[in-house]
Order: sequence, then C-alpha cells, then structure tokens
Amino acid sequence: MDKRTTESEVIAELRDGMTIGIGGWGSRRKPMSLVREILRSPLKDLTIVSYGGPEIGLLCAYGKVKRLVYGFVSLDSIPLEPHFRKARQAGEFEASELDEGMLQWGLYAAAQRLPFLPTRAGLGSDVLTINPHLKTVRSPYDDGEELVAMPAIELDVALIHMNRADARGNGQFLGPDIYFDDLYCMAAKRRFMSCEKIVETSDLAKAGSFHTLKIHRALIDGVIEAPGGAHFTECPPDYGRDEAFQREYAATAKDPDAWEAFRAKYLETSEAEYQRLVGRKVSE
Repeated sequence: MDKRTTESEVIAELRDGMTIGIGGWGSRRKPMSLVREILRSPLKDLTIVSYGGPEIGLLCAYGKVKRLVYGFVSLDSIPLEPHFRKARQAGEFEASELDEGMLQWGLYAAAQRLPFLPTRAGLGSDVLTINPHLKTVRSPYDDGEELVAMPAIELDVALIHMNRADARGNGQFLGPDIYFDDLYCMAAKRRFMSCEKIVETSDLAKAGSFHTLKIHRALIDGVIEAPGGAHFTECPPDYGRDEAFQREYAATAKDPDAWEAFRAKYLETSEAEYQRLVGRKVSE
C-alpha cells in the first residue's frame, strides 16, 4: 500500500482539542514541517506530549496549546526554550511536568494498552506534588514496595521525522538514537511520519544496520517526503542543527517586533518558500 501524503493533507485530518505526540528529542530530529503546517492552520486547544524542543515554543507562541505534557523543553545548545518559558511564566497553558522516565513509561503503558505501569521514577521528588492526580500503588509481592502508578498517555495522533522511509511506511533513523519515536507511534490512534527521502524498500537495508529500521509500516498511516523537514533542528547524518537560525528564533522571545517579523518571513508562508529562505530545496 502506498501511504505517501503531504503535510497539508495530514493536518487537515486533525481537530481542535486533540492530543498530539511529537517525536524527536529537544532540538533533534523534530517533524518541523508538520509543526509549521499546524502553525498555518486554525487548530487550537491542543494537548501536546513531547520531550520538547522548538516545536513547543512555536506552538505556545501561536496559542495552539491548551495542555502540555513534557519531560523537558530545551533547544540543547540553548538550555531552556525561551518561547516556552515565556508562555509557561504567563500561565498560558496547563502544564504537566513529568520525570523523563515517567513520560516514557506513560507512552509505553498506552502502547501496551494498559491503564498504568508501576515505576520508581518520580518518587522522592516534587513531581507527585505538582501532579496531584498521580497515584501510588503497593507491590502485591512480599516487599510491598510503594511505586508510582504512571497512567497511560494515550495519543490521538503521533508525528515523527525519520531520515529514510519507503512508500509503505517503513521508517529508518540514521542518527545516534531513535529517541522514543516508535513508542509515540505505538501509543497513538493515527501516526504520520515525515522523512528526508523516500526510497525503495530494498534500499533501507543498504542505508544502515538492521537496528535502525525501528518504524514498521503497521505503525504508520501516512508518510511525507520532506527534505529539510526537521529544520532548524538537527537530523544527522543529513544535516546538523542550524545554530544561527536557532539563535535568531530564540532572540525573538524578548522582542515582539522581531517576533512578528520572524513570523511573517519564515512561518506565514508556504513550506516551499520556507525551505527556499533557509537555503534548502524541497520536492515538487
């Protein structure tokens, strides 16, 4: 089955109030072309689940986020995402701040169709204080250890970005880590993957070792060829992070005029124009 589609067709499926999981990690291999399409849409009141990077800052700055579930929000070389920080300090969304392991476990519980999974992550910290809905359970075995009952984080939609994919939806990462993109897909009802290049299925085996083929076609409902689709985050070995662009973006959090100019130039235009402005060529 040929699952090729476009960013606009994917975002047309989304609805206000949905829970959307966004793959990648910090400012690394984020599905930014899909995020930019959300920014261009009228979507609102979204719950976003992420090991956050610039997609969180952008979605917050555009007023798209009603609730945010996250382990952190960082630009990596800039420790705290400034647009996220601005929105967080202003109380513009409901925040569910979790330990990184708790977020992973919540996705894993949803992937396994379980209501929760027990974990030690979060014990002895303020995570339980600021998330009073979280409960603990006692082990039914001899030691009776108290554990956090991490509830499943069920997603309506997962958005991820891979280095390579085939038209059937098999996806491959060629960088250092899958992060938790496979878990996002397993935890979601609908799953969409952008990629740097769509290749023949036989070419996936040539590009990397077997362990890099982590996204199975059964986990994907649509695949988008998007060269430069992770910009300005890194997507090695295809390209590194665009640090100059990231600094320009980050600086706009303190300058409303600069932010409006940045939006008008880079975000409120077509994806092809965006890629032209940042010096990349997209597929026709």
